[in-house]
Amino acid sequence: MIQVAVSGVRDFAALGAQWRALEERADPSFFQSWTWTGCLAEERFPDPILAEAYDGGQIVGLGLFNRRRGFGRDVAYLGDTGGSPWDRLAVEHNGPLVARGRADAAAAILHAVLRRADAILPGMDAAEPGLPYKSQPAPFAIADAAYLDRRSANTRQQIRRSDRAYGTPAILRAETEAEAHAWLDEMAVLHQATWIARGVPGSFADPSFGRFHHALIDRGLPRGEIDLWRIAAEAGPVGILYNFRLRGRASAYQSGFAYDPTDARRKPGLTCHRLAIEASARDGVAVYDFLAGDDRYKRSLADGAQTMHWLLAGPWWSPQILAHRARRLAAGWRNAWVGRR
Repeated sequence: MIQVAVSGVRDFAALGAQWRALEERADPSFFQSWTWTGCLAEERFPDPILAEAYDGGQIVGLGLFNRRRGFGRDVAYLGDTGGSPWDRLAVEHNGPLVARGRADAAAAILHAVLRRADAILPGMDAAEPGLPYKSQPAPFAIADAAYLDRRSANTRQQIRRSDRAYGTPAILRAETEAEAHAWLDEMAVLHQATWIARGVPGSFADPSFGRFHHALIDRGLPRGEIDLWRIAAEAGPVGILYNFRLRGRASAYQSGFAYDPTDARRKPGLTCHRLAIEASARDGVAVYDFLAGDDRYKRSLADGAQTMHWLLAGPWWSPQILAHRARRLAAGWRNAWVGRR
């Protein structure tokens, strides 16, 4: 019989020890690990809600939410702050941390929190419970020796032509924290240049984004959970990939590429990810996850995809739920009207 206790958080260090102990009995994604969840937690969760699930006195599930005041009912954000300056962090493969085989603990945690507040559940692998307000494919590749052979003939041709155009691109992994911090800064410059040229601010426009990830490197690199890959050719850098790694799964979180507008053969995304997939496979990674997004390069490099959902959960009468349904109904009417015209 699962019992759930819901409270605030008085001691994040004590919660971290409790979380790490449960991780040993769970199969978390990187985004459910304390490396990610606990990073700058006191800043990111200014009004925390902690749900602890117990069975027979043993803890079998934990969920950390941030509460924001809503119209009529508060809103609890699972693993997320729910607003600036942390809204660019993009939590994925989300959910309460539960012991292996205890999906019932996750359901009990969400049920207990929903008695007190509506919930925003970002980046969930399942569409229940709640109303999806966004769904996206999350492509992934199987990292093995036959990876390149499984690409389409067109993709293999583009990769090989790109590699030849660069000469002999080589890949290195950051081995020290100093190296990782320097490469993250270098990647941020490349990333910002690309997005600013497209008229978009870019993830690193807010200093808090970079501050979070420098702190994450300090937490995760010594545990072997951060991969910063630098790919370079004779003429200079090709790109830098910032990936997470946990229990045989790599997550391609962020990147910065040195695009060459004078040579269309050079495709830094294809070259960098191909090299990173092969290097990750040699390091024991089984799955290379491109995370959410339907980008063309992800489809070209992937072996499959799962769908990720961003959910709003609450009772049918909740003001947030009613407003969400009204917006969807209005959008349907607009689309139908445009179609008739």
